[in-house]
Amino acid sequence: MIEVHGLTKRYGHTLAVDDLTFAVTPGVVTGFLGPNGAGKSTTMRMVLGLDRPSAGTVRLNGKQPASHPAPLHEVGALLEARSVHPGRSARNHLRALALTSGIGRSRVDQVLELVGLTHVADERAGAFSLGMGQRLGMAAALLGDPATLVLDEPVNGLDLDGIRWIRALLKGLAAEGRTVFLSSHLMSEMAVTADHVVVVGKGRLLRDQPMAAFIDDAFTETVRVRTSDVGRLARLVEESGGETTLDDEVLTVAGLSSDEIGTLAAQAHLIVYELSPNAASLEDAYLALTRDAVDFRADDHEGESIRDGGLQSDERAV
Repeated sequence: MIEVHGLTKRYGHTLAVDDLTFAVTPGVVTGFLGPNGAGKSTTMRMVLGLDRPSAGTVRLNGKQPASHPAPLHEVGALLEARSVHPGRSARNHLRALALTSGIGRSRVDQVLELVGLTHVADERAGAFSLGMGQRLGMAAALLGDPATLVLDEPVNGLDLDGIRWIRALLKGLAAEGRTVFLSSHLMSEMAVTADHVVVVGKGRLLRDQPMAAFIDDAFTETVRVRTSDVGRLARLVEESGGETTLDDEVLTVAGLSSDEIGTLAAQAHLIVYELSPNAASLEDAYLALTRDAVDFRADDHEGESIRDGGLQSDERAV
């Protein structure tokens, strides 16, 4: 279990993480979302004891991160898949890690098989593709059979088969009662992997709730309509309390259900060619929630965000 209370991190005058409080519980996959520069990677580093908080506390399985005598058995981490000596084979990289915690060679072989790298176990890691590097990083995270996993963008570089594999793996680990905490910018994948979501923006907590409830609460349902008289139907909708936008003869309606719109059209003897509710999605809910928490948009002309002190390469705005 991960317990974060009042967590704050400053880099000089820059406030990267601002009084965060949340818990990541065992048995579910918890997604960690936020715009570039929101403080996600800095928070994960503090959870792992790699960065010292300016204020606040972290408890990892009931203890401070640095107080665990055998950390690989407590928490498995994947923050940077390329943090491997390029001249070392995948097998020897894992064996070196295993020796630090008294883990036997048989476990190295087990995790290599689990992540699908047995056939390249004796090849140099420097020749691995990004996806293979991610698999090796997952093997290292699982090496100590930990109760808690902290994963930063674990699907980055994976092909479709790899994404499906890691989705099933994470769900299976959570089903065993482990704590799984992961970040990702792939909203479609996070929507089908995570059971719970923690969303941050500009270092502050924006939402901490089950995934389904987050989507329902943050999303405003709209209905796509094509009809024989768009202008007339738009007036009827607005008179009934709905809101409309028109784009190339397609009316988008908010505030009324498809049944209510269809009834208005029928009463006015209008022909309806299309009446399609837009399904709620994690992407729409996320964008609606974080609209005011984005430091840099497409029309910005500055270089990179200074949030997180400009130190975390995966947190830089593009």
